[in-house]
Amino acid sequence: MSDDGGLALLLLGPAGAGGLYWMLYRYYRNTDKSHAFERETTVDAKPVTGDDRKVDEVKGTRETRIDGDNVGEYRRRVQRLQGD
Repeated sequence: MSDDGGLALLLLGPAGAGGLYWMLYRYYRNTDKSHAFERETTVDAKPVTGDDRKVDEVKGTRETRIDGDNVGEYRRRVQRLQGD
């Protein structure tokens, strides 16, 4: 009787680990509840509006900065929200 209990207890460990692994896999993957975007979502494409205007052309990579950048002027770059 003692041998049967020990064997059952020995087999319970891997079976429990496998069950826990499968449960966590199903919980985090949600494969049975996932949203199939390609099949369930309709996308209405519209023509592109707007235009492109060429401003300048830079050839080569000698300049490390762009003219008119505001990297150092963060107070001018960041706008604060007006409070009530």
